[in-house]
Amino acid sequence: VCDARAPSEYEDDHVPGAISTPVLDDEERKRVGTIYKQVDPFEAKKLGAALVAQNLSKIIDENFMACEKSTKILVYCWRGGERSLSLAHVLSRIGFDVHFAPGGYKRYRAGVLEWLRGMDQFSYHVVAGKTGCAKGKLLDALEAAGAQVIDLEVMANHRGSILGEEPGAREQPSQKLFDSRIACKARRFDPTRPVFVEGESSMIGKVQVPSTMWSGMRKGAVTQLEIPMSERVKWIRAGYQHFETTETDRLLECIDVLVKRVGHERVNAWKALIAGGDWDAFVQDILEEHYDSAY
Repeated sequence: VCDARAPSEYEDDHVPGAISTPVLDDEERKRVGTIYKQVDPFEAKKLGAALVAQNLSKIIDENFMACEKSTKILVYCWRGGERSLSLAHVLSRIGFDVHFAPGGYKRYRAGVLEWLRGMDQFSYHVVAGKTGCAKGKLLDALEAAGAQVIDLEVMANHRGSILGEEPGAREQPSQKLFDSRIACKARRFDPTRPVFVEGESSMIGKVQVPSTMWSGMRKGAVTQLEIPMSERVKWIRAGYQHFETTETDRLLECIDVLVKRVGHERVNAWKALIAGGDWDAFVQDILEEHYDSAY
């Protein structure tokens, strides 16, 4: 599946599994658009054609030289216009089995929203428990055993808390891309079987769980996990090793955000434990004084 839109459009959202094959990059698209509106459409089309021709060579060289003739290719752009048509035409002339997506991304996005409006058709089974109870590990085991699972934290690239950023990857997906990931996964589910999810708030970092899914989760069955504090501390430390090594400064920035909730005295005490390398004590105290108090 080839997304012929500009890189920024692809980053904002795309069909899951699609590769980015922009026939115009962001700056080129802006140049062509400016000339089209302010100078002359004919001049804009000439420039656009020249730029597309240059980019098509690179796209083919980087993505299709190793492909067999029997390769099936689906191409789309914003609304099924010139960008996707230009790429589809060249690939079809080469001899590939090429298909064109009428309506493009715009139609795809409408389909995602329509699907998400029906997410309350599923019966949800919520895996709940305090932070550090390895809820995600249970979801992984359930999925490996054949259960229907939606891991919202994985899809959101966030662990659902102030310290929830993934190491080395602070950017969460856009709301649109988060929606796409959920819809893509849920389309394969059997509505007669339960869907297992982790107990979350309606917001995971900066993205929001679809309202129909959130409503269904609140009505679902719940399994509550409980494990000893010592094991929770071990689990948290194992999952957040980057905060103890390469991203300690980022950890300090994160806990500063909690001043309004727990006060300067508590945050300063945490910083002292971090500075002294007393990680077990820090993790236990932030669990007891911040996370557990929220349940």
